Amino acid sequence: MNSIITEVKELLPQKFPFAMVDALAYYDEEKVVTHFTIKEDNLFLEDGRMNESGLIENFAQSIALHTSYGFYIRDEIAPVGYIGNVTNLSITDFPKLGEVLETRVKIIQEFMGITLVEGEILLNNQVIFTSKMKTFIAAETPAN
Repeated sequence: MNSIITEVKELLPQKFPFAMVDALAYYDEEKVVTHFTIKEDNLFLEDGRMNESGLIENFAQSIALHTSYGFYIRDEIAPVGYIGNVTNLSITDFPKLGEVLETRVKIIQEFMGITLVEGEILLNNQVIFTSKMKTFIAAETPAN
């Protein structure tokens, strides 16, 4: 799958070594697909495999990339978002160092800064992670 953007660093609030998305492969208003290669310097590696927290963070950052890319193409500044809750989490495998994740997110509903999504992470075209997640946009702080 060809990437829309292979350098997403400027679109994510997370920076090295915490960034968990390498490329934006697909985007529309209701979906996003991202890629991430697991490297040696990954904070979430345990015994050569990415742990549960790393998979959840990859999923959350894919949601953040959907939001920030939408603002980017409208030439607007993206707000900061946070994880509200995670439900229906299922993990069947933990990827190894050097493997490439494909994360697919579908927007179920957006209302007043709250976004409900569902999605999956694939490894070698096999689903290894499914979840629903609620994120919210931080309220703007008034200027003094």
